[in-house]
Amino acid sequence: MRVPLTIGAYAAKSLIAEAQRCVNLYGEQNPQDAPVPFTYYPTPGLTLVSTPPLAGESRGIYTASNGGRYEVVHDVVYSVDSLNRYTSLGTITTLSGPVSMVDNGTSLFIVDGSNAGFIVDLTNRTMTRCTDAAFYGADKVDFVDGYFVFNKPNSTQFYISKYNDVTFDPLDIASKSTYSDNLVTLAVMHREIWLLGELTTEVWFNTGATDFTFGRMPGVFIEHGCAAKYSVAKIDLALFWLGRDLQGQGVVFAGRNYQAERISTHALEQAISKYSRINDAIGFSYLQGGHAFYVLTFPSANATWCFDTATGQWHQRAYLEADGSLSRHRMNCHSFNAGRNLVGDWQTGAVYALDPNAYTDNGAPIQRIRSFPHILGADGNRVMFRQFIADMEVGAGMPDDSTDPLVSLRWSDDRGATWGNPVTATIGRRGEFRTSIQFQRLGYARDRVFELSWSEPIKTALNGAWVDVSRART
Repeated sequence: MRVPLTIGAYAAKSLIAEAQRCVNLYGEQNPQDAPVPFTYYPTPGLTLVSTPPLAGESRGIYTASNGGRYEVVHDVVYSVDSLNRYTSLGTITTLSGPVSMVDNGTSLFIVDGSNAGFIVDLTNRTMTRCTDAAFYGADKVDFVDGYFVFNKPNSTQFYISKYNDVTFDPLDIASKSTYSDNLVTLAVMHREIWLLGELTTEVWFNTGATDFTFGRMPGVFIEHGCAAKYSVAKIDLALFWLGRDLQGQGVVFAGRNYQAERISTHALEQAISKYSRINDAIGFSYLQGGHAFYVLTFPSANATWCFDTATGQWHQRAYLEADGSLSRHRMNCHSFNAGRNLVGDWQTGAVYALDPNAYTDNGAPIQRIRSFPHILGADGNRVMFRQFIADMEVGAGMPDDSTDPLVSLRWSDDRGATWGNPVTATIGRRGEFRTSIQFQRLGYARDRVFELSWSEPIKTALNGAWVDVSRART
């Protein structure tokens, strides 16, 4: 029988329901006449673009409206030219955590969560500290209709700059007003300001009023707030964030049409509920190959999850450590620059391109894992597994074509609780397009879960498998 793959990563609250892992693979829906509904492709590898003069956490990468590239590594703000040469512009006040940057065409404003703000002149690439008495610090800065928009930390308030300027009027401040929770962060979408509080969300728009130009959107009130101020990211006309409300927390939402739509699965929410801390989650988005991805990293939990808006499926992104363990992905922030999706390394500050034609993370192997649905014997009876054939793209060969690229298969006969030792088979040397990835005489079970994994630096794709099952003799 053919065993297709359809749901992405889904390890349910109880493994007897579902025990599917999907690590460093994402699904793409096929046309109706294709042999399977989904094919799973490798997530992009990391190709090194540049390395900062001093190693440290990459806290933000930004491409200005004039095409200039700016980065914050540790506490240093850099301008980076087209030849990847770094020029230090100065330092900010905090040493870690994401920063927020946006420009108005002439000036770039940087905030780092403290009461300080920093302004970069885009023409001469010099940085100064904002000394305006009506600047109160911020975790997030955004831009709409000629105004910089800031949240005021630890308050219900947000405020704006003067029009097309980096100075401030102390009267240009307002409060999130429909509920008493503090403002966590904000985001501009479709020329509207979404004010995400601890428990609820409001939407404001430009009313053109002379005293304070923004006002609350009548009739719009979203009863879901934000659990992690850096989890917010935008894709097209949708806003994504990790939620909290009066009933609980740990649900991922997409804000569309003034409503919050739950996009996390029960399996993901179960995983999040086990994390000791979620308010440090970091989110960003990127578009590649027609897929728009929302990447959500939990630094304290050392885990990275990714939502594909094209399919509505989640998968896990992970980095293979030298000891064989999987940790959070290296990417900490993102900017689209000169036709490349650039990401910054959370530990070293190195900048990589997310490269769909690279099959390593800057030389390190990428572990790809895909578990299959439960295969049950009829009426709870034991069955014999005669053969497992992986339906994979073959014949790419290793880069030097001197060895056989391998894929591993392991299985669990206790519904995903424990696993046996893996067995391996070849994916085929270069040009061996008729290679059949077969595993024979696999024993007996009443309920079996198979899992494929590989880390070879070659082009692959996975459709699923064929499994030959027959009733066990009595």
